[in-house]
Amino acid sequence: MREYTEGLWAKFKETVWQPITKYTTKTSALFISMFTLFIGAILSMHFFNTNNILSSISFHNSQKNPKHLMNCTAYGPTRACPSNYSYTPFNPKLDRDHSLSPTCPEYFRWIYEDLKPWAYTGISREMVERAETMGLANFRLVILNGKAYVETYRHSFQSRDIFTLWGILQLLRRYPGRVPDLDLMFNCGDPPVVLSKKFSGPNATSPPPVFNYCKDETTLDIVFPDWSFWGWPEINIKPWVGLLKDLKEGNKRKRWIKREPYAYWKGNPSVSPNRQDLFKCRASKTQDWNARLYAQDWDHEVKNGYKQSNLAHQCTNRFKIYIEGAAWSVSHKYILSCDSMTLLVKPRYYDFFARGLIPRHHYWPIRNDDKCRSIKSAVDWGNSHEKEAQEIGKRGSKFIQEELKMEYVYDFMLHILNEYAKLLQYKPTIPPKATELCLEAMSCPANGLAKKFMLQSMVVSPATTSPCTISPPYSPSSLYSLFQRKANITNEVELLEKMYWQSQDKQKP
Repeated sequence: MREYTEGLWAKFKETVWQPITKYTTKTSALFISMFTLFIGAILSMHFFNTNNILSSISFHNSQKNPKHLMNCTAYGPTRACPSNYSYTPFNPKLDRDHSLSPTCPEYFRWIYEDLKPWAYTGISREMVERAETMGLANFRLVILNGKAYVETYRHSFQSRDIFTLWGILQLLRRYPGRVPDLDLMFNCGDPPVVLSKKFSGPNATSPPPVFNYCKDETTLDIVFPDWSFWGWPEINIKPWVGLLKDLKEGNKRKRWIKREPYAYWKGNPSVSPNRQDLFKCRASKTQDWNARLYAQDWDHEVKNGYKQSNLAHQCTNRFKIYIEGAAWSVSHKYILSCDSMTLLVKPRYYDFFARGLIPRHHYWPIRNDDKCRSIKSAVDWGNSHEKEAQEIGKRGSKFIQEELKMEYVYDFMLHILNEYAKLLQYKPTIPPKATELCLEAMSCPANGLAKKFMLQSMVVSPATTSPCTISPPYSPSSLYSLFQRKANITNEVELLEKMYWQSQDKQKP
């Protein structure tokens, strides 16, 4: 209150009193009388609306002040989340004014499509719990009044579940009061798990809603950002905010025109037959497919301090290959961010942002059934069309830098959880075996890179800006037009490839 009145009087002296002193005594007396009435009205309004004003001041101050930081000393003896932890229940009024919010990237509109299987039925408690009885979930997450609870059914590979939950905690800290009460199941595996064919037909039951990192045309999983945005300690991949800066700097080390004129890929080929097939495109004494392919030995990297796996040091070729592993691959965003023209081997799966990419605009499509010839023709085309190849690479990088920045990752999480919560037909409750989630419970027991990455990715204070505004759902006609556009561009590229090989055949003796 004191700060408010001091500010009011300072404003009065600057804008009202100083101009008054320039007038005559008679004029000044008139102004003073009028001003007295004015101040009386203002103060009257102020005291009648004290609660509103104070709540407004409190809200804005909370945006500037740091949130609760970790207290591992207090957590250690009790292993309980601090009782003085401040939680903010869901307040739908916070989302009413979108006038100053930017429009979300286009790929946000796929949220509606992913939730469409439950658009008319809603989501019942039985549907949610059926995911666990079917063995489809690693954990169950409940959010009540801004507080998170988790029931773990089975641990995921490495620390996927831990860093996914850590990311959700950071969302609650970034947007206090904006995350609704909800109850969901999450699968942390590679392939999607909710097969649509099991839930089709006249007598079929509604599918269980399960969140996952990817899906394909035969599954109904709800796509969510993967754990690596908050770090992947097992292979020393930093949290996204810092890594994105490193990748941007790495791009500056070598101009596109000075880079190696070949297609580069480095990774683990043993995780899928698809990648093993790619390795048939390695250069030999008799054939060069313009591909430079390297197997990543992670055991060797761990022992040698990750000297050969720095992603920011791999932007050295004009072209980079993206190919799926056991399902979609985390490497998608890293490969696109290099300013190199991405050669994207036709994927089966897609993550939450991939459907916002356009062929020959953000990447160059590569055939999956004839990889080597497709890669060679793409590289030769790019080296003979340098300007357009550079532009494709830069647009891919720009997409990652601007439309996949961490702010939008959090906004996507917020929007999909809000839309999901609207479909719930029941009031979520805390499962009997669930435990409360807090910073201390997750980070205090951690050590090494896991602890380091948690500290680096921790949200220290709430966002000072509103989340982006999501565009309306696609209409059937607009969705068809989008599919048709992508298919037409891909067909054009395949025609160029066909013409390339016809010309190559003519040159043979």
